[in-house]
Amino acid sequence: MWHKKIVLASATVVLATGVTACSDSKSDKTTDAASAGSLETVTIALSNQANQSYLPLILAQRMGYFTKQGLNVKIANLQGTPQVSDALLKGDAQGMIGFYDSNLKLQLKGKNTQAVVQLLQAPGMVEMARTNAPSIKSPADLKGKNVGVTSLGSASSTIASYLAIHNNIAVADTHLVAVAAGATFVAAFEHNRIDAGVTTEPTISTLLKKQLGTIIADMRTAAGTKAALGGPYPGTALTVQTAWANSHKETVQKMVNAVYQTLQWMESHSAAEITEQVPADFYAGSGKDQYVQALANEMGMYNPTGQMPADAPQTVLRVLTAVDPTVKGKTIDLSKTYTDEYVQKAAQDHSAS
Repeated sequence: MWHKKIVLASATVVLATGVTACSDSKSDKTTDAASAGSLETVTIALSNQANQSYLPLILAQRMGYFTKQGLNVKIANLQGTPQVSDALLKGDAQGMIGFYDSNLKLQLKGKNTQAVVQLLQAPGMVEMARTNAPSIKSPADLKGKNVGVTSLGSASSTIASYLAIHNNIAVADTHLVAVAAGATFVAAFEHNRIDAGVTTEPTISTLLKKQLGTIIADMRTAAGTKAALGGPYPGTALTVQTAWANSHKETVQKMVNAVYQTLQWMESHSAAEITEQVPADFYAGSGKDQYVQALANEMGMYNPTGQMPADAPQTVLRVLTAVDPTVKGKTIDLSKTYTDEYVQKAAQDHSAS
């Protein structure tokens, strides 16, 4: 039953996004999609595929970088973080796109996984307060307030809880409310269901455009993240099971090569140029101009090197220890939660080409 759900989800996304040749003159022509049968098939799971945090993966597929590596990548767009992790652990997906911090949580459950390339060097999130709640000027003003997050247990809920603690508010004094993202998050602001919330683009720009919210903590850049959380906090990464990686090193290297090439391409192109490569349905709700502006506002979250930022795993462990009772007091071997081995090789090969 589960297998059927994965296949259906991935098939839907593949049909929606396709694999197209890059319009950038610097890129080589890609292998025709009709020859995909001769390629090695890999499934990568995620949730909310239109999230701009996932763009490096989406673009790697659309611009043919995976195909150039000999991979036929299918993207399984699942319901939420738990389903994405389950797909990876059950082998229905060979990779998953999600926050690096999931590797620490999985290790405590006896599951060995590792992030092999960091798509983001910052969470790409902001905490916003309702415009009609002028007494809330910073996270320190959220004691006893309702704070919206994507889902309970998600990266946004971890960030929301830590922002409270970092501002001397006990977790018990902040009430987290699951309101998803996009239209439902906006509606929660419109109907005063939440007083503040942690969200991402393009929801951020929608709230600003409608004058429904104001930013009280900005984690769309490395500098803003350090100011808000007290240290670097890497966001989205490509994670694989360690055992699978050890027996499929060449495949992992190909996956990382494609993502790294995409990150490099994004680093040298504007938000408008990048948006030209994005599926139109990704910005159908907000409009193309707003999507471009939202992307421009958070370009600093992408990680052009793909490597783990210095001291970032320690910051993540500190945050999780503070907000997650299952982590507090436990020993985690951070060296096993990520590796820069593949992305360093990708950088060497890219420079040599």
